[in-house]
Amino acid sequence: MSETHGKPRRRRRRTTLLAAGVPLALTAAGVLVLGEDAQPKAAAAATAAVPAWATATADGFASVNSLGQNGTYGGRGGQIVTVKTLADLEKYATAAEPYVIVVAGTIDMSPVGKEIKVQSDKTIIGSGTSGHIVGGGFFLGTGVHNVIIRNLTIRDSYQGVWNDKDHDFDAIQMDGAHHVWIDHNDLRHMADGLIDVRKDSTNVTVSWNKLSDNNKTFGIGWTENVKTDITIHHNWIRETEQRNPSTDNAAHAHLYNNFLEDTPGTDITSSYGNYSRGGTKMVLENSCFQGMRNPVIKDATATIVQRGNVFSGTSGRNESGGTAFDPKTYYGYTLDKAADVPALLKSGAGPRGSLGTTAATTTTTAAAAATTLTVAKDGSGQYSTVQAAVNAVPANNPSRVVIAVKPGTYRETVKVPSNKPHVTIQGTGGSRKDTVIVHDNAAGTPKPDGSGTYGTAGSATVAVEADDFQARNLTVTNDFDEKANQSLSGHQAVALRTAADKVFLDGIIVNGDQDTLLVDTAAKDRLGRVYMTNSYVTGNVDFIFGRATAVIDRSVITLKKRWDGTSAGYVTAPSTPANRKGILIANSTVNGDVADRTFHLGRPWHAGGDATLDPQTTVRNTTLSAAIRTAPWTDMSGFSWKDDRFAEYQNTGAGAGNASTDRPHLTAAQAADQEVADWLAGWTPSAS
Repeated sequence: MSETHGKPRRRRRRTTLLAAGVPLALTAAGVLVLGEDAQPKAAAAATAAVPAWATATADGFASVNSLGQNGTYGGRGGQIVTVKTLADLEKYATAAEPYVIVVAGTIDMSPVGKEIKVQSDKTIIGSGTSGHIVGGGFFLGTGVHNVIIRNLTIRDSYQGVWNDKDHDFDAIQMDGAHHVWIDHNDLRHMADGLIDVRKDSTNVTVSWNKLSDNNKTFGIGWTENVKTDITIHHNWIRETEQRNPSTDNAAHAHLYNNFLEDTPGTDITSSYGNYSRGGTKMVLENSCFQGMRNPVIKDATATIVQRGNVFSGTSGRNESGGTAFDPKTYYGYTLDKAADVPALLKSGAGPRGSLGTTAATTTTTAAAAATTLTVAKDGSGQYSTVQAAVNAVPANNPSRVVIAVKPGTYRETVKVPSNKPHVTIQGTGGSRKDTVIVHDNAAGTPKPDGSGTYGTAGSATVAVEADDFQARNLTVTNDFDEKANQSLSGHQAVALRTAADKVFLDGIIVNGDQDTLLVDTAAKDRLGRVYMTNSYVTGNVDFIFGRATAVIDRSVITLKKRWDGTSAGYVTAPSTPANRKGILIANSTVNGDVADRTFHLGRPWHAGGDATLDPQTTVRNTTLSAAIRTAPWTDMSGFSWKDDRFAEYQNTGAGAGNASTDRPHLTAAQAADQEVADWLAGWTPSAS
């Protein structure tokens, strides 16, 4: 059957509709879903409403697939429990099964210096700024893995001796652990170290923490093995003397966008800042050192590559030398300007009452002043439909407008027109499944006014035509029933259509069958960048398609059977203009309950038969299930995929395969030019 998107030379059959929701099999993409379906336990372990920011996933070396662990996602899939006592915290942190443990109050350690022996597959997270651990901390022993510690204040085991040799009381200590993410904590005034990453612990990311008021801040190493891989970024280290950090025999130490501060006139004086010891290879980028003595030092056997750092009022040694490594070989990242780092971290490091994702954790002045419009089905908001709130946004609004949508199912279509930029639509529930915008138009659905059918683009449940749009913590679904509408011509049914630049989709679900997610541009000659992260897309035929420059990062792509129960389909159908980036799927998972070797990763859509287009899809650093065909690309409407741009790089899983003429792989040099940052071309998505 010929299928056209309303244009000639278009393709395809259509498929089934399944219930909306998070995919059941959330495999190794590192996407963090904190027990959204967990049911309450009794009394002290009552279920917590997890904040939207708690679904963020680790970046840096903690996101890398190694040692049998693909990414760091903590207690994903385990029950969410709230704890307010030491007994409950220890009970769940030391349990064998996964848990998301929400600390909602101050917990005093007894005896002082106690370190809870955390087991694998745990998320320990503070509730807003209320989670305090006083007089002790956490210990992660040999083999412990997949642990997240976030948004906590850990403090005050100090025993009155500054260089204390008798009390090994740390905030967080690891001995032989791997895949650990320490993020947005306030660690201070401990008897020994604030963080110790010891005895070949590896795949660790330490980000957005405030480390202060201590002698020994952060020690790494203590073996002769050169094994540890660690990322340290966006940390504010202030009023500390040594180990800021001290990095001994680390195979790869990537430090960027940190702020080290020694304030004049205080009792604590820095001895040194970043120290590369032994066989360490360190890359140090865009960090700011203010008032530090010996800000950057190295052993003769160690290496430091410095780029873009800023030094103010420092003295003593500032060293670099040797060759290190390229962090982008292992993961993507975006640098902030070094000059912006102090302000960024003073407002953004440490526990937060609310956060976006790790890509942008601070609240800018503009965002703080943003207008908020509330939508609620029950009449408790300013508007009862999402479209009514969009209509209330003034034309050509100069600053951010947040449309806060309370939990509920909103059966409507929503359009954000091009003259209403800077709009955020955000669900306010504890889960992205709590707030659902859904409709069932298809390309062949007749319009109510008799003026024809909707066409593919017009079928969208949510259509975004305004630049600088954001969506988070909600579900967008097209639940068109193909089986019940076999007589209808045109089964393309879009859930979300974007035709704008700088579209940021963060922590959402996009559900459909054929043509689920249309990433378009306002015109063929207009740039349209889309960045989706920590999200889900489901479908079966060409369900991520269009001419935008689009990144699907750290997300789950779930394949669905067609309406008749058969398995076959195509993940992407790019229609990229020449000399422009197309669709990039990175650091993600492609899976689903479909037959093996039945889905292609993509095919070239030369929309309207336009031979000048140069469609592009790159799939890299992604886990592919056995559903992917051994020859993953195919032709479309008379156009050969081999004449366009389709490639893979370092994918894993049963659906991955070796390079061949039917399965091109990028070289390392080519892959270096196909990173997330290359797609975004100078745009750094930030939560607003």
